[in-house]
Amino acid sequence: MMYRDAAAEHSALMRDHLMAQINAAGGWLSFERFMDLALYAPGLGYYSGGAQKLGRDGDFTTAPEVSPLFGSCVAVQCAEVLRSLGRGSVLEIGAGSGRLAADVLARLETQAQLPERYWILEISADLRQRQREYLKKRLPHLFDRLHWLDQPPEEPFEGLVLANEVLDALPVTRFRWHANAVEEMGVAILEKEFAWAARRADAAMTKICRELSAASGGRDGGGWDDGYVSEYCARVGAWTAAVTQSLRRGAVLWFDYGLPRAQYYLPERHEGTLVCHFRHRLSNDPFANIGLQDITAWVDFTRVAEASREAGFELAGFTTQAHFLAGLQIDQEMRLAAGGDENLFARLANQGRQLMLPGEMGERFKAMAWVRGLDMPLSGFALLDLRHSL
Repeated sequence: MMYRDAAAEHSALMRDHLMAQINAAGGWLSFERFMDLALYAPGLGYYSGGAQKLGRDGDFTTAPEVSPLFGSCVAVQCAEVLRSLGRGSVLEIGAGSGRLAADVLARLETQAQLPERYWILEISADLRQRQREYLKKRLPHLFDRLHWLDQPPEEPFEGLVLANEVLDALPVTRFRWHANAVEEMGVAILEKEFAWAARRADAAMTKICRELSAASGGRDGGGWDDGYVSEYCARVGAWTAAVTQSLRRGAVLWFDYGLPRAQYYLPERHEGTLVCHFRHRLSNDPFANIGLQDITAWVDFTRVAEASREAGFELAGFTTQAHFLAGLQIDQEMRLAAGGDENLFARLANQGRQLMLPGEMGERFKAMAWVRGLDMPLSGFALLDLRHSL
C-alpha cells in the first residue's frame, strides 16, 4: 500500500509538471519534448525515479536480465577487439541494473582480457546507485576498474562503446501524414487530461517525412494512407556522435529492437511503433501511468547507419540478435557456464531460446557495429550480414 501511494504521488507530481510545461508553452508541447520530460525530468521522469525498472519486479526485461549468456557472448566479441588493440577500455551507455557490465567483466576475466577501465555513462542517480551496489557485491575484486560518468570521457581512448536498449529511449518526433500536408503531433490539455493535438509541420519536418515515405516504397506519399501516423528520432545523429566521439580506435556495439527504414515505414505500419512498458504490460498510450512507465519507439537502423558515417566511423556489421549470439558460439558459452551440471545447462538452454527464437527476442532485436581505426572481422556479424537492407 505504501508503494502504491508513493507511486501515485510521484505520478501526480510528474503530471502537474508536464501540465505546467504545456501551459507555459502556450497550450501545446511537441511530443518529443513531452517524451523527454516524462522520461528524464530531474527527480520526476521515469528514469529519474526510484522504482525498479528492469527484471521480473520491474516494467520490462532486457537481454542481460534474461540470461548471463548475452553478456558472455558480448564479452567474447569485446575480447576479440581488445586483443587486436593490445589494450583498451570499455564505455557502457545506460547500464540498467548493472548485469551486462558484471557479465561482460566476469567473462573477460576468464579470457585474460580485462579492460583497463570500465566506464558507465549513467544519467539516472537512482540507477547509478543500484549499479554500484550490485557490482560491488558481484565483483568486489574488479570494482576499482569501474568508473561512473555524467558525460562521455573527454580524453581519447581505445576500446569499445556498448549500448543495450538505449537508442529506443531517445525522444522521438511524432507526425501524421496527409496527401497535401504533414502535421506534427503534440500534446495539449483537454478537460484536465493530456490529449493529442496536431499542428501543421514546418518545411524541414515535411521534407523529412516525404523522404521517409519515399524510402518505404511510396512516391511522394503514395504508399501511405491519409492519416498515417509514425515517428522519427531527430537527435540520433548528434547523440550517437557525442557518446562515441572520444573513441579513437575500436568498435561501437548497439543492441536494440528496430528495423531498416524501408521496413519501419511500411504502409501497413500506420500507427507507428510507439510502445509503453508498465509492469510487463504493453500499451501505446504515453499519457497513462505518467512518470511510472517507460516510453519507447523502435529504432530506425538506417538512420543509425547514416550516423556512423557522419561521426567518422565505418559500418562494420548489422545482423539479428540470434545470429550475433550464434556467431559468438552461444552453445559453447552454455557448456562453459554449466560445467558438468546438466540441470543448469537445461536452464541456460531455455534462456538461450528466449534470446534467440524469432518469436521471442531473436529477430526483433538487432546488433550493429561501428568501427574506427580497426581492420578485423567481428565474429558476431559473420553468419548473417544485413547491411544491404539498410
